Amino acid sequence: MSYRWCFLQVMALALVLSAMSLPVAAQEEPRRGDATIFIYHHFGDDRYPTTNVSMEQFKEQMAYLADNDYNVIALAELVGMLRDGTPLPPRTVVITVDDGYRTTYTKAWPVLQQYDFPFTVFLYVEGLEKKYSNYMTWEQVAEMAAAGVDFQDHSYSHHRLADWPADWSEERYRRWISEDLHRGKEILTRRLGEEPRFFAIPYGEYNHIVLEEAQKIGYEAIFTQDAGSVSDDTELSMISREPILGTNWSTLEHFQQVLARVDLPFTDKTPGLQPLQDNPPPRIGARLLYPERYRPGTFGIFVSELGWQQAKVDGDFVYIDNDTVLERRINRVMISAREKDTGRTALRFWMLTQPR
Repeated sequence: MSYRWCFLQVMALALVLSAMSLPVAAQEEPRRGDATIFIYHHFGDDRYPTTNVSMEQFKEQMAYLADNDYNVIALAELVGMLRDGTPLPPRTVVITVDDGYRTTYTKAWPVLQQYDFPFTVFLYVEGLEKKYSNYMTWEQVAEMAAAGVDFQDHSYSHHRLADWPADWSEERYRRWISEDLHRGKEILTRRLGEEPRFFAIPYGEYNHIVLEEAQKIGYEAIFTQDAGSVSDDTELSMISREPILGTNWSTLEHFQQVLARVDLPFTDKTPGLQPLQDNPPPRIGARLLYPERYRPGTFGIFVSELGWQQAKVDGDFVYIDNDTVLERRINRVMISAREKDTGRTALRFWMLTQPR
């Protein structure tokens, strides 16, 4: 399947985020309460340049984590800390892989075994059930699971779940999502011998209904593809992960910049996660949980279709005014700032969608 559209949208952020990041050598020790979850897809497979990481780069990244004493933990351990309110230790990293491509088994797993790093693979179930040639076999999954590799759910059909056709009722749309998720979960339970606990949203595209239906099925945690760190304030229904892919976002420099970022907790997202009702949305912003943490004048808001803009601040509310109609089906929104104490880049995303 093609990630080209998603990749182009993600890459539009690369220059913004890179420009915001201080040189890694200038960063101070991460404060308690931030972790980084990485996402990978293809390994050492040049046929898929937008979602591939070369083996040279992947080995370099894993060596960097080991050589610099990063705390690489299992995904379930991180979720448990978030659920229980346990403070996240500094320098915490989690490694995830989406889809279940065969290079996860043939190329990535041996490297991860070398460092004894735990990792999670979110499986696109249909790809394995129909024995698509680029995907792992169930026998390979069983071998890895027996060795301690964690497998979780990435849906059955890998649909763009945020696509809500204009002629569908909410009931029909919810049923379509629910049936696909139930199907994937049932097959994974049968194949793995236990129910999957976590769900990674296909393409990372969501709205409020996607999240609600996934929660109804009983997933303990839901993972996006929004760039950003995880903190004690991260919601279990919207856990960010950092994509490592393509040319620019697979370099060691980018990898280090990602590790240096921290979360920017906020609430009262405006507009929210419902498909847009007012277009243009007159105001885009959110309410900061900790406004005192950040340097005045450093707040910015990025919208995929509008680019980066200096944000206005009204008390604890950070926003931009807008009179531009949004044409794209999906827009990612990022709020960013600099921390006062460390100078680190703090950021968090959410997604704006609209019916087709």
